[in-house]
Amino acid sequence: MLRRSCVVMLIAACCLVATAVQAAGLRFLDVPADAGGPALKGMVSTPCAASPSEVALGAGLALPGVKDCPIAGSRLPLIVVSHGRRGSYLSHVDTATALADAGFVVAAINHPGDTARDTSRTDEFSVLVERPADMKRLTDFMLGAWTEAGALDPKRVGLFGFSRGAYTGLVVIGGNPDFGALAPLCDKEGATTPKCRAIRDGRVPTEAAVHDSRVRAAVLADPPLYEGLFNRDRLANVTIPLLLWRSALGGDGVVPASVDALEQMLPARPDFRIVPNSSHFSFLAPCPAKLAEAAPILCTDPAGFDRKAFHDTFNDAVVSFFRKHLE
Repeated sequence: MLRRSCVVMLIAACCLVATAVQAAGLRFLDVPADAGGPALKGMVSTPCAASPSEVALGAGLALPGVKDCPIAGSRLPLIVVSHGRRGSYLSHVDTATALADAGFVVAAINHPGDTARDTSRTDEFSVLVERPADMKRLTDFMLGAWTEAGALDPKRVGLFGFSRGAYTGLVVIGGNPDFGALAPLCDKEGATTPKCRAIRDGRVPTEAAVHDSRVRAAVLADPPLYEGLFNRDRLANVTIPLLLWRSALGGDGVVPASVDALEQMLPARPDFRIVPNSSHFSFLAPCPAKLAEAAPILCTDPAGFDRKAFHDTFNDAVVSFFRKHLE
């Protein structure tokens, strides 16, 4: 059976091999380490006019696409993608493909220490602090040192984030989390996570959050927000257009009521959409049969929920939103 830590990385690749019709240009991405953080690995999806083929990912996996396809178009909008806890840059590749086919360049990275293959810092404060910085460094690279930066319009940058990636996006676009508010979660006997130990030792991060004013619109899905982490004052600068999604039932640390509370606290009301009869992992790409058998927690939806049909609607909505707000 596949370990859960490997499944999120494989989920989108497996499903797209079976279901995709169109294919984006695909380029592997390496953002060098610098004073701001470690090296970042990822993938860029681009508009591509060539006929679809396959791009090998290793371990017998492949994605429909054209490796290093010449980018179709110029002055294109850029979307940066932040995956969920223990996810990967492949976690939302179906959405990336839809955006690329619609004329966007999409850059997704692995967040060091919080990925499918590297969970070394998943439960540390350092990941929550560094994730927004990862996204800013990604945008810096794409608009600067990336070999195809000339194809991008630096005035049209958007962000997509799911789960912990949605938390990440909320910080990038102006949110200022209060990590001390997590202390009540550690009051229970046996709370021995690295974050709880840091709270007990008085090592709660207090540095200023990393924001990026270049992001002009964001799509956030099912952010895991604990009471007190954000309030109206700490969200006062979140004023860009926002498409906020939540599942009906939540899961994996996401409480639907907390997303409802976020929607009420934002100074600029978002386009807020609740997906009927859905659970948290319904935002991940549809699973083929073998993956559903190996990872039922990620692949099983509530009875009657059609994940593929939802993703068709979801991806269309994401494309329409970014088209409207990144003109």
